[in-house]
Amino acid sequence: MTTRASQPPTWPALETALHQRRPVLVSYHGRQRLICPHALGWHNSRPMVLGYQTGGQTSTGALHSDPRKRWRCLFIDEIEHVAAADPPSAWETADNYNPSHPFNAIDTLTVAIPQPDS
Repeated sequence: MTTRASQPPTWPALETALHQRRPVLVSYHGRQRLICPHALGWHNSRPMVLGYQTGGQTSTGALHSDPRKRWRCLFIDEIEHVAAADPPSAWETADNYNPSHPFNAIDTLTVAIPQPDS
């Protein structure tokens, strides 16, 4: 189990993408997902990223048609690979993002992007 003192190797790439508002391609449970990282933190002492999925594969097939339902909470220690989106794609979010409490999955928030400009 990963502790807060030992961030997994993919954490720095996710944090950089979050600060730069740059989408990344992640390998998670055998699927390629294009996400825009919005928050990093901990859930039950495990590192977690809140990402807005804009492309790639999902466990259910196609992305949900409602943009407010494209949020993904991924355990960072289960992400096999992180790479910059190629070709580069635009940063995306949804109007239900709240940086002070990014959904209920992250118990301890480490870093989050501020509320997007309206």
